[in-house]
Amino acid sequence: MIKTVASVRLPVDETLTVRKNRLQPEKGAAAGKKKRVSIVTGIHGDELEGQYVCFEVAKRIREHKELLTGIVDIYPAMNPLGIDSITRGIPAFDLDMNRLFPGNREGDMTEYMAAKIIEDIKGSDVCFDIHASNIFLTEIPQIRINELHKEKLIPLAKLANVDFIWVHGASTVLESTLAHSLNSSGVPTLVVEMGVGMRITRSYCDQLVDGIFHLMAQLGIWQGETKEPRTPILSQDPEDVSYLNAATSGIFVPHVKHWEELEKGALIGWIIDPLRGEVLDEILSPVNGILFTIREYPVVDAGSLVGRLLRRETYERHKEEARKGSDL
Repeated sequence: MIKTVASVRLPVDETLTVRKNRLQPEKGAAAGKKKRVSIVTGIHGDELEGQYVCFEVAKRIREHKELLTGIVDIYPAMNPLGIDSITRGIPAFDLDMNRLFPGNREGDMTEYMAAKIIEDIKGSDVCFDIHASNIFLTEIPQIRINELHKEKLIPLAKLANVDFIWVHGASTVLESTLAHSLNSSGVPTLVVEMGVGMRITRSYCDQLVDGIFHLMAQLGIWQGETKEPRTPILSQDPEDVSYLNAATSGIFVPHVKHWEELEKGALIGWIIDPLRGEVLDEILSPVNGILFTIREYPVVDAGSLVGRLLRRETYERHKEEARKGSDL
């Protein structure tokens, strides 16, 4: 069932509308007694991985509607103007929608839309807030968690079939995101980051969809068979992650693959000068680690992020815990 979440008039006889698709059993308990999961994406118009996730979730449910025992709300386009124009923020307003929550029903158009979205999602038992990376970086499927809500969210994130759970420290900017607003109001919200901007990585999307259905089954929303989720790496120590930044401007040429295990001192890539045919800088691994973020867009300025590494100690600890778990 397609429902309107929020709608406002625009100039030239146009209307800005945010919609959702509510999927629920045709028979059974009253709607108020059913468990509910919300799948949200499209807050940033240049992040499109979530579009395929929404499609695949709806498709699988439609094909086996008899297995659905709860409510699934799918919100594919929170920022429809941004998606239509392939713009990260809200066009014409130069605003990042994920800095407007919880919004204000008495505020301007963007604040009103944000407030209506929060109102509609409230009451969900779990919310997936799905993002891609930007056009510059590729990310492995991961869930990022504000440390203020980690006790509630880490057990849920472990069921979602991602590769990495990254617990971040709190910062003031997080207070204006959809996830922080929902978590603060009692809706457990998992922020997913994966892939790259303006693209769809089907393997990553399918991996997350399998995790969504597994979590739905654990909540009693889905009665079908699900795949056992992979054991994610969990990082809660800021020292676990090393950031790689360009020392100079130029063209970044990678020498390694995404999600590759590297020794300290290994060559990650060059920054080159195509005019003179010179290598301006060699980017070397500062630690033994796993490359879980890598630069996708080649043009860099001094200071540009070109990658992130997870310390090998954390990765090895994860493998040992996974091995012990498989022996039980």
